[in-house]
Parts: sequence; structure tokens; C-alpha cells
Amino acid sequence: MTTAAALWWAVVASGIYHGINPGMGWPLAVSAALMNQAHTGLYKALLALSAGHLVAMAAILFPFSAMMILVEWQREIRVGAAILVIGVGVYLLINRRHPRFLARVPPTRLALWSFLAAMAHGAGLMLVPIYLGICDLAAQDAGHSAAGALMGANALRAGLVAVAHTLAMMVSGGALAVGVYYWLGLKFLSRSWFNLDIVWASSLIIVGLLSLSVTH
Repeated sequence: MTTAAALWWAVVASGIYHGINPGMGWPLAVSAALMNQAHTGLYKALLALSAGHLVAMAAILFPFSAMMILVEWQREIRVGAAILVIGVGVYLLINRRHPRFLARVPPTRLALWSFLAAMAHGAGLMLVPIYLGICDLAAQDAGHSAAGALMGANALRAGLVAVAHTLAMMVSGGALAVGVYYWLGLKFLSRSWFNLDIVWASSLIIVGLLSLSVTH
């Protein structure tokens, strides 16, 4: 129970981290509200960003919940996912430029931008080792019962992981966007801008290393 709780807290914590990271889009919500000159634009933008992020998380997690081969190859896949997460983190540390194609997405398509940003930055990939730990597939019996659990309960669990992560992301990012829009103003962004690229890349490496350390 303690391990399961820790994994769920990791899902929420990574969502909060994604939310406060400006690279995941909350400043775009502030921009949308200012351009529309209406506070409703802020919340519509936050919902669009959250929807795109949720789809990106689901696109990564659901294939893992549906693959019956995970029953037999759970350890190998978990190791591979951890190594891939570490590799993405190292790449982002070396190449710190934001993907140029994100700048070509029109600001009216925030859901699409959020989906592409989450995929490009490895946000969904970061959840894979955590998700596999939550599922604890190695403890299940092989055969039809384990396959049924993968196709049923763990598919639901994948959705819960994606939703919990996205809600945490929406609340933390939304709180910053609301604070800037209503009270702090644009001067806060120019004076207090913070860039979490190095921290984000490092966190990918840490998650991958932690996953490798607990994989037996």
C-alpha cells in the first residue's frame, strides 16, 4: 500500500510540476484572455490546454494497458521504458531548444498545441515507468486472468493515471494563470520568468533511474 500510494503521489506531483512549467502552456491562457479582453478566455484556454495534455497522456498509457505481452515481458518493458525516459532527459539537457514546429501551431488551437508540447517534452513518457509500477503486473498470474486484467482494470487504471495527472497539471497551471491575469500582471512574467527546462530534463533522468533501481 505504501508503494502504491507513493506512485500515485508521483503521478500527482509530476502533474503539478507540468502545470507550473511555463513550457506546458499556462502563459498562453493568460495571453488568450488578454487578447479576447474577457476572463472567460482564460478558462476556455486552460480547458483546451488540459484536454490536449490529457489526450497526450492517454495516447502514451493506453497502449501499455492493452498489450497482453506485458504479462510475460513486464520487467523488460519497464527497463526499456526507464532507459528511454533517461535518454530523453539526456537529450533535452544537451538540446535545450524548444521544438520549432510548436511555434507554427495557431494560438486558436491550444488543445493541439498542448498535445504536441506534452509529446515533444516527454511528459507522457515520464508516466510510463510509474504506471507500470502501479499496475504491478509481475505479481499477477500468467494466462487469461492476467490478460483480462490488462484489458479491463488496468485500462481503467491508465485512464485514472492520465486524469489524476492532468487534473494536478490544470490546477497548478491554472492557479498561476489566474494569479497573473487578475493580480500579478504581465510585469510578473517579464521580471519573474522562470525556466524549468534543466529541471525537467533532470527529472526525466531521475524517474528513469528510480524505475531501474526498483526493477528486479
